[in-house]
Amino acid sequence: MAFIEAVTQPKERFSLLLLDPGEIYFEDFSVFYYPPSPSEDKAIKRKQKGRLKICSKSVLFDPSDIQYPILRFPLRDVVKVESYDPQSLFSRLDSKNKVLQIVSNAVIGMKEGNVIEPFDFKREKSVKHMFSLNYNTVDSCVPLMCQLHRASTLSLADQSNMIRAIVLSRQSRVKFNTSWLEDIYEKIILESQGDHITPLVTNPGRIMLTCSRLYFQPFNNVDPNPVTKIKLSAIKRVIKRRFLLQQVGLEIYHGYDDACLYLAMKTEEERNILYNELVKQTDVHLEDMGTASMTLKWQNGVISNFDYLLYLNTMADRSINDLTQYPVFPWVIADYTSPVLDLESPSTFRDLSKPIGALNQERLASLKERAAEMPGPKFLYGSHYSTPGYVLFYLSRVAPDYVLCLQNGRFDHPDRMFNSVAETWNNCLNSATDFKELILEFYQPQYRDFLTNANAINFGIKQDGRSVAAVELPPWAKDPHDFISKNREALECDYVSKNLHHWIDLIFGYKQCGKEADEADNLFYYLTYEGAVDLESIKDPNERASLEVQIMEFGQTPKQLFTSPHPQRFSKVAAPVLVTGQAAADSSLLPAEEPVSQSSPKIEVPIFLETMANASDVDDSSIDKKWKSLEKNMPYLEHRLHKEAITDVKFSADLKSVFSVSQDTMLKMYSLEDQSQLRSVNMSTMALSCCFVMPNGKTIIVGCWDNNIYLYSVEYGRVVGTALAHDDAVSAIQWQNDTLLSASWDSTVKVWHCPLQTQNAGSSNPELMGELDHDSGVSCLHCNPVDVSTVVCGTQEGGLFIWDTSSCYVVSQHQVHTGAVGTAQFSS
Repeated sequence: MAFIEAVTQPKERFSLLLLDPGEIYFEDFSVFYYPPSPSEDKAIKRKQKGRLKICSKSVLFDPSDIQYPILRFPLRDVVKVESYDPQSLFSRLDSKNKVLQIVSNAVIGMKEGNVIEPFDFKREKSVKHMFSLNYNTVDSCVPLMCQLHRASTLSLADQSNMIRAIVLSRQSRVKFNTSWLEDIYEKIILESQGDHITPLVTNPGRIMLTCSRLYFQPFNNVDPNPVTKIKLSAIKRVIKRRFLLQQVGLEIYHGYDDACLYLAMKTEEERNILYNELVKQTDVHLEDMGTASMTLKWQNGVISNFDYLLYLNTMADRSINDLTQYPVFPWVIADYTSPVLDLESPSTFRDLSKPIGALNQERLASLKERAAEMPGPKFLYGSHYSTPGYVLFYLSRVAPDYVLCLQNGRFDHPDRMFNSVAETWNNCLNSATDFKELILEFYQPQYRDFLTNANAINFGIKQDGRSVAAVELPPWAKDPHDFISKNREALECDYVSKNLHHWIDLIFGYKQCGKEADEADNLFYYLTYEGAVDLESIKDPNERASLEVQIMEFGQTPKQLFTSPHPQRFSKVAAPVLVTGQAAADSSLLPAEEPVSQSSPKIEVPIFLETMANASDVDDSSIDKKWKSLEKNMPYLEHRLHKEAITDVKFSADLKSVFSVSQDTMLKMYSLEDQSQLRSVNMSTMALSCCFVMPNGKTIIVGCWDNNIYLYSVEYGRVVGTALAHDDAVSAIQWQNDTLLSASWDSTVKVWHCPLQTQNAGSSNPELMGELDHDSGVSCLHCNPVDVSTVVCGTQEGGLFIWDTSSCYVVSQHQVHTGAVGTAQFSS
């Protein structure tokens, strides 16, 4: 999930993005607004119905009619707030209440006609704005507004302290509304208070943990859904997070779509209490997030470079919910001028062993000269490679509301916006203040909208007379989708795979800080590093407020994950060849296979014009001639289906379809007649290793690295059976005569009773009948085509075992290879 997917236009015009970052929204009232007018009659005729919203640093009026702008009155520009009893103007109205009068030197107009555009700032001294409340008395809102107005006249730190006291007083009187509990018998485990964190927005509320659900109830009514509810059984991951360089955050991933609730508590102790109580609930079953195992999977090509970087970002406290710690990805391409992108040439790529700031030696020398003259703590780069401003620089076209929020209601100058990829890259190479890396959207083709101005936002006119439109792409990209696809292809290519560990050392590893960072020219401003300052120990409120602002604006270095050099990814090797039928008798006759691309695996279905004769009817020279003739044949059909390496391919019984499974966790069904994909099923969170098509073509048996065997019904389009088959990944499966055999890395082959008629109904899981133990992990198996009671198994240590499955007895065993056996089959 990316920020673009999370950004949705709110149904209501008002959102917390119209406030200052971190500002608190308290409550609202139904009112009539009477705009300043030269006469009383005109004021009454021009009245507007809407909601008056009281916030910690401003008051807003949100008209019901969207043709009128939302008006924001910053409290620092307000002269006075008072209950007003006019003698004439409202004597003709049916209101028995007094009128609220706001006298202000400034008003900000926003979203007039519901159009996203720069705010309209109007300054005029002591203008009177009057409101009549429809269902409340003026006295119900004036005291709070006067308190907040008084706070706005104080210094930044004193204002924050006074607002904090007001917030604490109001929120302490609010309890969780237990009527929102799904079940009245739910046992309450914990009730606490925290903030719901989304990009640039902090929304406080009540947290309730019960024996079956987690609830969050905001203190205000800004969200149309008053309470967020998460089933404990749906929670996948619970990650402790660093928020504003303090260990107070908790990110909770849940549901099939990996939705996320990001909470920030007041203290680390409160965060840890919630975490501990949550994870020990019996309904919570968390996924394994071990860094060591993920690194090993990446080294072996089980997961892609992109997925591994996303995982490292997650473990290093990077989240799409926090723009100060947004996931960071590297520039990998350095060529943005050539008409064709050559991924075989090293000159196409950026040097991943150096930070962006060290790629230009002349600039680096200048920065070092400056650093030598500055007092400690010294640093090379005054700006970071990832800040809220840089993230929104890239995403301004899809998140204009966030840009306006961060930049005080204004867009950047049109010529300073993200107008060209090549121009941005050149600026990162040569500018003395620009060292930014990329964000994950540059490697996800489905989020290509950030490169186009699809919403036709008016960002202004550039110096060349053109308006800001789509981002200018390099010559080698046909369109935004092609640009991002090639970016992703470059990220997964051999050159980057061999060198990516160097960049990981700089961003997440041992070269991130200290002496190694200094030697690698990778030193940033000290406040960007974790542990550089303890905000809780700072007693001076002004100093603390200043540091919080700096942390927000300068960005934050990821949490250090590795303290020694990160291992390099293993070189890609050729995929094992699946040999069937008579050709299995002499696999040396097969033509050499090319390595399977990890970035764009594909199914190739060649239809040969000649067939092999029976080996007993021809001599060796004839066989050699037959196989050599295949070199002239071209693939009959080629189709890209998977994102990762394909692990198994099977024809349907009628040879009209192909089923494939892959390390991308997907089962795919492809029609050879229609030349189109018919099914795409996400079977698990881990790689699929093998599949078998039942003779009737109605059920597919799938083996998975999560230790399970899945039965997928083609008719019903869903998984109809699951069996936890092994203690480690399932490596191979085969079905024959109502018997299913499954091999695993746990050194066993299991024999299951799996009748064909049962699978037609899709109502029963396989029944275990026996187990065959080996000395090492089993990599392949094959049943005797004539007698299912005989099976051959190959192991990861090169052994072949012949078994009698009826007695679970080893007929014979042979040490025939020095490495893992890829395929073993009986001759016909």
